[in-house]
Amino acid sequence: MKSIFLAMALIATGVHAAEESDNNPCDAVENDVQTLECSVYGRTNAEDLLKENVQSLNDRLQTTYGKNKAQLTDISEKLKVAQQQWLKTRDADCAVEAFPATSGSQAFTIAQNDCIARMSDERSEFLESIAQE
Repeated sequence: MKSIFLAMALIATGVHAAEESDNNPCDAVENDVQTLECSVYGRTNAEDLLKENVQSLNDRLQTTYGKNKAQLTDISEKLKVAQQQWLKTRDADCAVEAFPATSGSQAFTIAQNDCIARMSDERSEFLESIAQE
């Protein structure tokens, strides 16, 4: 069953990527402005996917525990707290990773965006693996 969900996720991601490939600023990066645009694009897409995966996990939890309101409330609250803590840790870690660059500079913003995108993608994969049948 997990392999079916994984295959569906890969297909959906591929379709999503194909739909956006026409507007992908990362296709022909030749200067600093385009590098910044690409980093913003990557961060935005990764954060959008993360939000979708949090919602998808909440939907799976509803399906699994919906008949037991106490369990559903308990696991949903644990997920909410965990996600809030993870976001704080991600942002702090990315600020450290981008630190050699001057805060507010283009280099800092690019490094921070790239870090947030990478860590958000990793978190998305983790969330996709939870509560699979």
